[in-house]
Amino acid sequence: MFVAVLPPPAVLEHLEEFLAPRQEARVEGRPLRWTPVAQWHVTLAFMEHVPDRAYDALVDRLAAAASRRRPVEARLAGGGAFPNPARARLLFAGVETDPVELERTAVGARHAASGAGVEVDGQRFRPHLTVARVARPVEATRWLRVLDTYAGPTWTVEEVALVASHLGEGPGGKARHEVVDAFALGAPEGQSRPRP
Repeated sequence: MFVAVLPPPAVLEHLEEFLAPRQEARVEGRPLRWTPVAQWHVTLAFMEHVPDRAYDALVDRLAAAASRRRPVEARLAGGGAFPNPARARLLFAGVETDPVELERTAVGARHAASGAGVEVDGQRFRPHLTVARVARPVEATRWLRVLDTYAGPTWTVEEVALVASHLGEGPGGKARHEVVDAFALGAPEGQSRPRP
């Protein structure tokens, strides 16, 4: 499972239109594996395994953490590569927003998970939306110049979502993501937005 910001459909469509004519390109002769649009998100906290016994506490703690944060303006713009442009394994769209507020939201989600007894990925938070992966490291500077020209529409981040990732259940054997709950930022404590 993971906690994430899910950009609205219009924001995702804008980025998809920008990337579509470029998706046949290769990097150092290698094709990029494009992330399906249905999986585009900004991860705040990643939890490899959530035990059933911890789920209710996790939901309660995430709702409380979200209630202490406020909605924030954001947009997808620019891009980058992990671990670095010279040996890229992953390309991403950047996130322009109030960095302090979004980081506090991520820290709150991570603390909520830890407090519920769920192990959380301890990597440093760096807001991004993964758009493509490559099998082996490549020099991606030219691709980053393309991503740097991108600036999407602004939207208000009003909630964070708890998402279950069902490995191998999506198209082509990829993961299928399911939003299992959402938590309004700044809402009265305990208020969540259950999803069907």
